[in-house]
Amino acid sequence: MSSPTILIIGAGTFGTSTAYHLAHNTPDPSRITIVDRNPSPPATAAAIDINRIIRTDYASPLYCGLANEALHSWFWSLDLQRYFHKTGWLVLEGGESGGSKASEGVRKVFKERGFDQTVDVEVGEVGGRWKGLGGSELGGFESGYFNPEAGWVEAAGATANFMRVAEGKGVRRVVGAVKELVLKDDGGVRGVRLEDGTELFADKVVLAAGAWTSSLLSSVEDALEIAERDRIERQARATAVVSAYYKLSSEEVSVLAKPKDMPIVVFGRHGEVIPPSEEQMLLKYNLSAFMITNSVATDSGRTISVPTTPAKSQYEVPATVKKEMDRALTSKLLPEYVRDKKPDYWRICWDACTPTEDLLMCQHPHKKLDNLYVAVGGSFSGYK
Repeated sequence: MSSPTILIIGAGTFGTSTAYHLAHNTPDPSRITIVDRNPSPPATAAAIDINRIIRTDYASPLYCGLANEALHSWFWSLDLQRYFHKTGWLVLEGGESGGSKASEGVRKVFKERGFDQTVDVEVGEVGGRWKGLGGSELGGFESGYFNPEAGWVEAAGATANFMRVAEGKGVRRVVGAVKELVLKDDGGVRGVRLEDGTELFADKVVLAAGAWTSSLLSSVEDALEIAERDRIERQARATAVVSAYYKLSSEEVSVLAKPKDMPIVVFGRHGEVIPPSEEQMLLKYNLSAFMITNSVATDSGRTISVPTTPAKSQYEVPATVKKEMDRALTSKLLPEYVRDKKPDYWRICWDACTPTEDLLMCQHPHKKLDNLYVAVGGSFSGYK
């Protein structure tokens, strides 16, 4: 009996990773198709960026365990290890700038696992320990801890390489914008219809569309008369954070690109800064505490969240957000490197977040959609 045909919608982290692992574990990878509106790596996907943070610091034992399993691949997989930069990360919290000490739950899980390499860091000693952080204003924090196992990855490169490997094993890659899901006569998902009219069908469908999940599922939920409380919008909402990217000089990079001089810094509830690479020379700030949403009305009169359009608007950031970035982050964290500069560019990064920050990776619960699987969820909470 031949393996089922599989259609994956979305070639970001979830979609590409699914294609990669299926290609290694399916008798006939040519029966797998992955579709995305953009070539690999898709520029609008949340994880496609110069860098993304890799860490195991989760208060959930399940997520901590999964992250440790994934971290092993970043160290040892020939398809991933070249993209991983083990800088460690410094978490600052408490006081008026940091809010609650979320690290207590994280470090409790580490201890229960019997493997805790984190160390306490006195806030007043940060500048002396990491040369790159010498001029930062950290007076609003009470405490900090450092995890040397964390780091960042060249996200776009890693995703593109995963896709290359999957295609090399036989996975079919289609470039095209998905217009809608196509239903069978009995209500199940048959496949998708693209903007150009092309139809792609499969026995099983994996929806890994990130922030576009609700926009694709909404019409199906209408057709099947799914109750409001059970709709995807209640479980995963399109939400965005803003990042600013500063071009540095070679002299500045010579300091900040060295792990001993500059870790990733979690600046309390405000956001993070990720060190530059020697190749791209970009210092990146994430304003994680400032959330952006965009709602639209569907033809059925319902309100759903979707990313702003067109795609170029990801790089058009409101002045109020830029002002908040300066107030909360760039004026305090590594100010000497950005004080007299404008960002090389900005980005509004759209993801799909759940109320509890849990990933939603499961078979659709509706009995008529039992061949549809959903893979979505981000690492910051967009709403409660």
